[in-house]
Parts: sequence; C-alpha cells; structure tokens
Amino acid sequence: MTDHSLPEHDSETDAELEAADLVRPYVITGGRELPAEHQFSLITLVTTAADQRQRPNRLSPEEQQLLEMCSGGYLSVAEIAGHTQLPLGVLKVLLSSLTEGGYLVTRAPVPQARLVDKELLQEVLNGLQARLG
Repeated sequence: MTDHSLPEHDSETDAELEAADLVRPYVITGGRELPAEHQFSLITLVTTAADQRQRPNRLSPEEQQLLEMCSGGYLSVAEIAGHTQLPLGVLKVLLSSLTEGGYLVTRAPVPQARLVDKELLQEVLNGLQARLG
C-alpha cells in the first residue's frame, strides 16, 4: 500500500528548500554581523525611542514589525523572538541595527542582588525586638 497523498521530493527540491532556509536570514540581516555577546541577552528590555513615532519607509518589513511591536512598552528579547518567530541571531542583528539608528532604546537587565549577611539581619531583628518589645 502506497500513500499517494504525500508529495514526492527529489534531491534537487530538497537542496533548494535547504538553500532557501540558509539564504533568508542573510537577506533579512543584510549580511550584517551579530552584535557583541553582552549587548542583547534574552532578558534585555527593548522599546521604541520616544521621538520615533513615525516610521521611515526605508526600513525592512521585519524592522517595521519590530518597531510596531516595541511601541507598546518594554519587551524582552525573548518575548520579541517568540512573537516574531525569527531566529535569535537574526533578531539580535535587527535590534542592534535599530538601536544604533536611534529607533529603539534598550535597558540592560537588572543585576542580581547580592545576598545579605544572615547574621547581620539576625542582629537587626534582635535589636528591634529588644527596643520595641
């Protein structure tokens, strides 16, 4: 029994599909390189610059989409990647380009707070208890 509902793929068609998957990110990014590793982490927050309400027509459709998405407030790079379904590397290149052009503003993630000394907290608690009750 042969299933005739599935289309047959020859090796040439598969190669073309694979090439298209590789070329598309290059075309979207315009061949630009990834930004520095520390520039856009998954939790970096991104929003549009206050003076960029009008979108120039020279931006790509993907860049226009990013500006529209970020105009509502801060979104993390991870959230943007999830909404756009763009590969993370491609997204970082586009975000970097828009940030350098003054269209986006980024806010680095808040560094993790260092742990407080438990003994110090206990001394403060003991002092408050002795003074107040």
